[in-house]
Amino acid sequence: MKRFLLFVALATTILTSYSQALDYNDLGVLFSKDNTIGTARFNAMSGAFGALGSDISSTDINPAGAAVAVKSKFSITLANKNANLDVNYYGNTNSLQDEYFNISQAGGIFVFDIDHSNSNWNRFAISFNYKMKADFDNLYTGSGNSNFLFYDEHINDTSDPVNVFDRSLEQRFSNETRGLNSSFNIGLSAVHDNKLYVGASLKFHNIEFRERSFLSEMNDDINGNILEVEDFNERFIEGNGFSFNLGFIYKVNQFIRLGASYESPTWYQETIEERAGSLTMFEIPNLSIDGVEERFFEGPYSLRFTTPSRLTASGALIFGKQGLISLDYTYKDFQNFNYREVDQVLQDANQFFSTDFRAVQKLSIGTEWRFDRVSLRGGYSYEKDPNLVVGGNTNKDNIKAFSAGLGYNFGNTQIDLSYQHSENKQFYTLYNTGDIDIDNNISRIAATITFSL
Repeated sequence: MKRFLLFVALATTILTSYSQALDYNDLGVLFSKDNTIGTARFNAMSGAFGALGSDISSTDINPAGAAVAVKSKFSITLANKNANLDVNYYGNTNSLQDEYFNISQAGGIFVFDIDHSNSNWNRFAISFNYKMKADFDNLYTGSGNSNFLFYDEHINDTSDPVNVFDRSLEQRFSNETRGLNSSFNIGLSAVHDNKLYVGASLKFHNIEFRERSFLSEMNDDINGNILEVEDFNERFIEGNGFSFNLGFIYKVNQFIRLGASYESPTWYQETIEERAGSLTMFEIPNLSIDGVEERFFEGPYSLRFTTPSRLTASGALIFGKQGLISLDYTYKDFQNFNYREVDQVLQDANQFFSTDFRAVQKLSIGTEWRFDRVSLRGGYSYEKDPNLVVGGNTNKDNIKAFSAGLGYNFGNTQIDLSYQHSENKQFYTLYNTGDIDIDNNISRIAATITFSL
């Protein structure tokens, strides 16, 4: 019984300490992300499409944008992500590279003209689009010595008093996540007097998330006997949610367009979490202590939550058919993230969101210039990180990104290519706040084919 209680205590410690690498606040931020992932044209201009419309991916920001299209169209996008990470841990650096390939977008717009003689409404459009909001594919590993430890006793130690292994020698750790956050939206939009575009859409969200985390500690006692411990944890989360989106675009004149949109909070109703793991303490021959391995499984648990709403203000300068410059400003308040469960750990996470997190802003700017059938594009974005504590509010964890791309119009078929590069620091907690810091360099290449009717 004593051994069982000790294991439970140790397992609880690791779930509330080491799992801080992806605790419930980290997960809340991760599940609230909506990265710049869409058609290659959208990506190449850093997603600054709130006042432009026409592109299928623009409907995820502003549903009014579908009515800007004058022809029905369909598109599909294939994307490749390359991640280069430098994991820094108490003076040690470990460099890693990973690569992923997926279908990141597929959708269409149906355009219907309206009889002008009976109405000032010119046309309406029905849009649908699948997009990958965020992919969770990530892996980092590291090693070093923090001079801190979780385990200073062996479960099988029956001596009295027990041996204490209170000197830290080394830690090794890894964290691997897989899965994605995707959405499917259906929208309706219309244009009045060829000036005012209005639209609304419903979004259906899906999360599939799997995490595998590993920690190894080597600690010794005053006589040099070594306690070696390996802890493995696995977590699986799956759920569905919904939100709605409202927006408008106003054509001030032939040069200027303004837009604004509101996306409601996303309510995840049917979400479950399962956890499993094992704790291994190896044999210590000099002390006649046998090795032991304990396993546990927890769940499924209900994990209902609500992510923050999003406000976007947009503007664009249109230079005829030659080119354009567009800008989007996005506001999202992470203090409004909310776990809708009575579990105390989740309620504590809600409290941390209200005190340790902030509203974030994102600024995106994009441009496109056309030369006959060829289009050249570029963009830049800057997004703040919501966490005020981890990272010390240094702004090093803010995301800076640039993009570029080109397209060729064959008439009813268009092919677009894009390149995006982003960089920032990420901070995770193992023993002390933010003691794992990662230099992230992410590159994405996307190709889109669009068919117009």
